Amino acid sequence: MFLVKWKKWSICRTVLLLAGLFISLGVALGYLVHPYFFALPGMIGIMLVVLAATGFCPMVMFLHKLGLPCDMTTKEPPDVV
Repeated sequence: MFLVKWKKWSICRTVLLLAGLFISLGVALGYLVHPYFFALPGMIGIMLVVLAATGFCPMVMFLHKLGLPCDMTTKEPPDVV
């Protein structure tokens, strides 16, 4: 099994958490309120692909301005169990 030992909350971990929460929220609202809410998980999925391909993510810039530490500058990979 592949497990990453997170030592602290960083931008990377926070983006993953927020993406999962907003995708779940969009699916739930799509079923319960209106089908237009299904666009939210689609937009988040597109932004995750853009982040992986280019490194650009507005959420990362926002979280960095809030003061979350950026873990992308370290040369060492996280601890893997």
